[in-house]
Amino acid sequence: MLNVLPVGAIRSASGAPVGRPLPGRDKVVLFYPPYDGPPLGAPLSLLALAGVLRDAGFRVVLIDASIHTDFLARVVRESSEALCLGISVLTGPMIRGAIAAAKAVRSNRPELPVIFGGWHPSLEPVQTVREPYVDIVVRGQGEITMLELAQAFSADHSVASIAGIHWKQGNEVQANPDRTVAPIGSFAPPAYELADFDAYEPLNGHRKLAYATSVGCPYACNYCTDMVVYRRRFNAYDASRVVDELVDLVRRHRIDEVALLDSNFPVDVKRALAIARGILDSGVKFQWTFQASTDFLCRMTQDEVNLLGQSGVKVMGFGTESTSARVLRLMNKRHQRVDDIYETARKAHIAGIHINFNLILGYPGETEDDRIETFQTMSDIVQRYDNVQFSPNLFTPYPGIPIWPQLRELGVREPQTLEEWIQLPLSANALPWLHGEELERLKRMLDYFLLNGKVHRRHDRESFKNAGVRMLVKHPVRWRVRSSHYGFPWELWVSKLSGPLASRRSLVTGQDLPEQAAAC
Repeated sequence: MLNVLPVGAIRSASGAPVGRPLPGRDKVVLFYPPYDGPPLGAPLSLLALAGVLRDAGFRVVLIDASIHTDFLARVVRESSEALCLGISVLTGPMIRGAIAAAKAVRSNRPELPVIFGGWHPSLEPVQTVREPYVDIVVRGQGEITMLELAQAFSADHSVASIAGIHWKQGNEVQANPDRTVAPIGSFAPPAYELADFDAYEPLNGHRKLAYATSVGCPYACNYCTDMVVYRRRFNAYDASRVVDELVDLVRRHRIDEVALLDSNFPVDVKRALAIARGILDSGVKFQWTFQASTDFLCRMTQDEVNLLGQSGVKVMGFGTESTSARVLRLMNKRHQRVDDIYETARKAHIAGIHINFNLILGYPGETEDDRIETFQTMSDIVQRYDNVQFSPNLFTPYPGIPIWPQLRELGVREPQTLEEWIQLPLSANALPWLHGEELERLKRMLDYFLLNGKVHRRHDRESFKNAGVRMLVKHPVRWRVRSSHYGFPWELWVSKLSGPLASRRSLVTGQDLPEQAAAC
């Protein structure tokens, strides 16, 4: 599909040097496929690519399926005169829309280069690029790679020397060398002016902005894809840039909530506090949320956590995963301590900040005793601090994670094609060691754990009926979790009178998520 010129070609067929795009050969289409759950706003991955491309003189069209219901027709129409189509993809159901768009464009313009990037292609580049509707996979940090690809297409140059890609030459898959990671502060700012904030507002009731002050996390958890892509390197904007940019964006676009997509926002505690102080001193009011690990939060004093709350922090999400020391060792999560979980909840409660603790259940080697320990500890925390809520998930074997050799030995079947990965959304059970009576008991335990958290939180404008149900089941449910007796679940039946349990929440915002929504 690609017009590949010999390696070393440095000028276009017309003799024009590489650089600014040639007239009429300057359009790039970027597509974000549909996913479950409300959007946080315009997809930051595409805005970041668009910022670099526009800075170099390219015209960029963004198509986000969450606001464009006719996304397939749009992709085909906009691609009719484009240099290439770039698609950002997460593992799970999002792949379905990516495939549909790629096939539609391939049918309409078979010569057009189709580029897949984002988390899933970066983790499974060979498997992804082998698909007949994919020409190139961009691995990892994609801003400069995408720019160099667009420049090559504009000038009819080869992609053979472009770092950070897998591509096809005929039927042969080629793997170019990795690209050296660049400081994120060296790129042109994301093209926020391309985001239609008015279109996103009705979808979630707020004018939200997805923003990242950093990428990467220093830890090496065995289940995490972040360490595979960013290799434990923390790559961040300066605090002053973050404050100036956020204040400007909030004012200009009337933003009322900012969701930070950082993997672990307060890795540099001084920088995190400087950002909070700068936001507070600006006088611009907005709420913001972030995710972190409890050890970094616990390095802050109570006054410093109070500063986060005063600056507008609404929710902090923490990947606590388990309170069993044995399971945490299996996860290579030795930095996580139970005392830190309690201390995080306490400090945040005083500061008026909500907490969302993520839990992973069914991890390889986890026993029922480990689950009981986690449920009992977390239930004790929620009884002490009413600012705490939970997002429990079944362990999901994402591509590329360090634990895959063990998973194969345990009988987990690794998907063999891009389409097979569609069936692996978060919380789908693909674990051969968790089935039958054990799985049913886990589900019952989880229902009671969530109900225990629900009945210990008072809600504004609570109806008389819901208050009555809550008081009726409160003490029996607490006893159930403490004793691990779950027969004849009358409390679960009664609790349905007051509405369903929220079994999953976004770690970034704390919002309820539909079943099998992709991770935010």
